[in-house]
Amino acid sequence: MDFTLNEEMEMIRDSAREYAERVLKPHAAAIDAAEEFPTEAVKEAAEAGFLGLTVPEEYGGAGLGNMHSAILLEEVNRWDPSVGVTISVHMSLACSCINKWGTEEVKEKYLPKLATGELIGAYCLTEPGAGSDAGSMKARAVKVDGGWKITGTKSWITTGPEAGLYVVYAVTDPDGRRGGNIGAFLIERSMEGVMVGKKEEKLGLRGSSTTEMIFEDVFVPEENLMGDGVNGFKIALDTLDGGRIGIAAQALGIHRACLEESVKYSKEREQFGKPIGAFQGVAWKLADMATSLEANRMLVHKAAWLRDRGQPCTKECSMAKLAASRGCNVAAQDAVQIHGGAGYTKEFPVERHYRDARITEIYEGATDIQRLVISRHL
Repeated sequence: MDFTLNEEMEMIRDSAREYAERVLKPHAAAIDAAEEFPTEAVKEAAEAGFLGLTVPEEYGGAGLGNMHSAILLEEVNRWDPSVGVTISVHMSLACSCINKWGTEEVKEKYLPKLATGELIGAYCLTEPGAGSDAGSMKARAVKVDGGWKITGTKSWITTGPEAGLYVVYAVTDPDGRRGGNIGAFLIERSMEGVMVGKKEEKLGLRGSSTTEMIFEDVFVPEENLMGDGVNGFKIALDTLDGGRIGIAAQALGIHRACLEESVKYSKEREQFGKPIGAFQGVAWKLADMATSLEANRMLVHKAAWLRDRGQPCTKECSMAKLAASRGCNVAAQDAVQIHGGAGYTKEFPVERHYRDARITEIYEGATDIQRLVISRHL
C-alpha cells in the first residue's frame, strides 16, 4: 500500500492551497458576516480549472477523479466552506452525474460550459416534505410532445440563485412503484417557469446561497432526460455516493482548520506561567483531534480510490461521510473549548468553524442515514 500522493495530486493540492490562502483566507470572515455569495472567489476557482477538475478532457475539463477532488476540497474548505460546498456540488452532483448518466448530446452541450464556470451546476432532490425519505417526492413530470413538463418545489438547493443548470428529480408515473417511478432531468435557469424561492438564513456556510427552487410547468426536451425515466432514484443514490466524498472532504478541511487554530492558540495563550498546550487537558484534546483527522482522511481517500476504479463503494462513502463529519464536529467543539471565552467570540475563527461544521452531519445524507446505509450493507 502506497499512501504517497503522486506528482499530479501534489500539484492539485499545492494549487488549491495557494488559491485558498490568497483568495479565500482574507475574505472568509467578511463574507460570512455579510451572508454574501463569493462571486469573485468562485470566478477565480473556475479560472484555475477547479470547476472542470472531474470533467473529461474531451469536454474541456481536466479529466481527473474523486481522489483529486477530495484533495482539492480539503484545501479549499480549510479556509472557506461556502466556496467549498459550491465547488463540491458543482463537481460531484452536477458534472459527474451528467457525465455518467447524460446523453452524448447533453454532455457536448453542457459539460464544456460547466468546466469553464460559464454555467454553475445545482442539484434538486430534496423537497419540503421529502428529505431523508427522498422517494416520497411530490414533483411531477408529465410526458408531452417532444419532452416533459415539470412542476414542483425543491428545497435546500445549494447555489440556487447562481446556478445556470439544475439536475432535477420528479415522479414520472404517479401510479408506479415507489422509488421506481422517478426521472432525472436537466433544467436550465433560462427555461420558462423556473423561479428562485425563499432564501434560507443559516447558522453556518453563510456565503453559500441556499434556496427553494420552484418549477411551474417547465418544458424539458426529451434529450434532457437522464436514464430511462424511471431509474432516477438509482441515479440519485449513485450520484450521492460521490457527493458524500465531497462533503467528507469538506469536513476534513474544517477539522484541519480547528486543529491548526487550536495548536497555534495553545502555544500563544499562557496561564499559570506556561502555555496552555503544556497542560495535559489541552494536549490530549489536540492529540485526539490530530489522530481523528488522519484516520478520517484515510477513509475519505479509500472511498475516493474505490469510486475512481468503478468498484462498489456505497458503504465506504457512507463510512467516510459518517466518520469525517462526526470527527469534524467533535474537533470544532474542542477547538472552542481550548480557546475558552475567546472561542465564543468572532475575534477568533473557531467560532465560525464551529457553526460551519454542524451542516456536515446533515446534508448529503444525515448521520443517521449513513448509519442506516452502513448497517444494511452489514
